[in-house]
Amino acid sequence: MSGLLLRLAGPLQSWGERSAFTPVRETASFPTRSALVGMFAAAEGIARGDTAGLTKYEQVRLTVRVDRPGVLLEDYHTAGGGFLKERTAATSGGSNKAAAVITRRQYLTDAVFVVAVIAPDDLAEQLAASLRRPYWAPYLGRRSCAPDEPFLLRRHVDDPEAELLTGVPLTCPEPRDDTEEAIAVQFLRERPLPDGGSGAAADVIEVNDMPVSFAPHGRAHAGRRLYRTVEPVSRALAGPQKTLLTRLIDYAHAEGHA
Repeated sequence: MSGLLLRLAGPLQSWGERSAFTPVRETASFPTRSALVGMFAAAEGIARGDTAGLTKYEQVRLTVRVDRPGVLLEDYHTAGGGFLKERTAATSGGSNKAAAVITRRQYLTDAVFVVAVIAPDDLAEQLAASLRRPYWAPYLGRRSCAPDEPFLLRRHVDDPEAELLTGVPLTCPEPRDDTEEAIAVQFLRERPLPDGGSGAAADVIEVNDMPVSFAPHGRAHAGRRLYRTVEPVSRALAGPQKTLLTRLIDYAHAEGHA
């Protein structure tokens, strides 16, 4: 097993927890497995209706480090209206309406997550190659949410989870208190920490974001369990935000020399 590291940052992100259209399009507070698997499949050119093509991603394990949780934004959104029924665009249900369709769409603004993607070596290699030159461009939950660079931090990592704790620069300032040697950072894991780990107590949460099918008229998801912890990360990974981009680029470019 090995893996890669992704940095998910941008002005807007939206990680929908529901596949059905509703008047309020909510966002989860972290990247969902469904969205990340969809990103991998899109990068590899796997069509939405190819349910069999998703089975290989069951081998992938994801760990999310929450560098910056972002701020919730709700957008008042309308579609259609002002025209005769036959001149309006079809809704998601396939019908046409003369009145405007009103929705409220939620986003996370200025959030930053770093994701450790762990998989068998051959699959990790495929994912890294596809994300470097994607068939369909990646986005942060919705097509309107483009990721900032650097996006693919490292492609060949023996222990991506360890890198989250010891290597990847943090998108947060150093503590003002010079006596603090560590920063408390939230993690979301698909497996509990082994005994003798950081000692962080896990908050177990149930989510319904395991993709079964992305078919346009047959989307389906199953449940999974997440272990949410707050763990100490060395303050050396933080630093002045004005130099953050330089530090991230240096970290990504150092892969070939590590």
